[in-house]
Amino acid sequence: MREGKVDASLALCSRNRFDRAMAGASLYAGVDEVGRGCLAGPVVAAAVIPPTDVHRWELVDDSKRLTERKREELAKLIRETAIAVGIGVAEVGEIDQLNILRATQLAMGRAVSNLAHHVEILLVDGIYGANSPVPSLPVVRGDHRSLAIGAASIVAKVFRDTYMKQLDAVYPQYGFAANVGYGTKQHRAALEAYGPTEHHRMSFAPVREAQTMQMRLVLHG
Repeated sequence: MREGKVDASLALCSRNRFDRAMAGASLYAGVDEVGRGCLAGPVVAAAVIPPTDVHRWELVDDSKRLTERKREELAKLIRETAIAVGIGVAEVGEIDQLNILRATQLAMGRAVSNLAHHVEILLVDGIYGANSPVPSLPVVRGDHRSLAIGAASIVAKVFRDTYMKQLDAVYPQYGFAANVGYGTKQHRAALEAYGPTEHHRMSFAPVREAQTMQMRLVLHG
């Protein structure tokens, strides 16, 4: 077996053991989100119950450490082999009304509710739990340490990126296909030039500032 293959197998075993040690004998799901820091688009969460046999999940890792192509391949594999996968979305209006933390917890709770199987405990990336009656166990750097959370991070990322690419077809000037809603230099410049859309988060300062600038231009020419 090649060295890289050995390393991947060892990492897989380590992360799977971590999950089982954290959850004990309980049936668990890994939960993660994507899009908290974006200026546009929803926050998306995924919940994943790993299969009993995870040998095909050797390359599952924190979504941020993977290429776009590899994330898409792994998201397909996870959906095909996991016991269950649930997706939850909190829309822009909910983010603006609740704040980003509560909206994220809401999306996580919806992802858990959309699982086809009941679980007894949630391994959740970060320091906060999900808005769910199922008990949460927060895991700092969970998308890197936990196999189930890493899988959830991949599924959530691919789902949200696909949605933002669809928005790009409607609003090409904002570059959503490339920035997926994050506040890149190009995205901020487009906000200043065209103002925000209904998909931008008005509770986020750069979006409010762009809206104010557009209103001044209208009033003062």
